[in-house]
Amino acid sequence: MIDLKRTDAPVNTTTLNKNKVDAPTNNIYEAISIISKRATQINTEIKKELLEKLDEFATYNDSLDEIFENKEQIEVSKFYEKLPKPHSLAVQEWLDDKIYFRNTQSEE
Repeated sequence: MIDLKRTDAPVNTTTLNKNKVDAPTNNIYEAISIISKRATQINTEIKKELLEKLDEFATYNDSLDEIFENKEQIEVSKFYEKLPKPHSLAVQEWLDDKIYFRNTQSEE
């Protein structure tokens, strides 16, 4: 599981050095493909975690007052909205050399 509070990933858009991004693979397209797959994994993890936390506050009655006044649910949602995007987290992991990858074609 990712530690979302201790990431160095930027929240805003930043320019990256292409040479740093493609250095591990010597192929920018392969690097982007790996980062993309990791971003999808991160997105799935974050979504699952968010849904679990929001489910804790779910009420199963039809009272409209409770739906609009669930402050805990709003705070959880605001926390997740302020996080860096999954692709930003994946790029930071890639640059920090925290993503394991292997080229199956070169191993054959």
